[in-house]
Amino acid sequence: MLIYKVVEICTVTEDAIEEALNSWSSKGWHFDGLQFAMRESSKRPAMAFALFTREATCGEANQ
Repeated sequence: MLIYKVVEICTVTEDAIEEALNSWSSKGWHFDGLQFAMRESSKRPAMAFALFTREATCGEANQ
């Protein structure tokens, strides 16, 4: 069974995205995708959401 993790990145910069990806990947999560929330008045994203997955452990599967 897969479980999911969504990480909100409020400051959308290369360094912030890289830090989130490296941080959660080192904890055993597998990167699944990145979604950007855009502002109508700007071409730069207002925020981003990093999506991760991993296999549930025995304790997590029972929840």
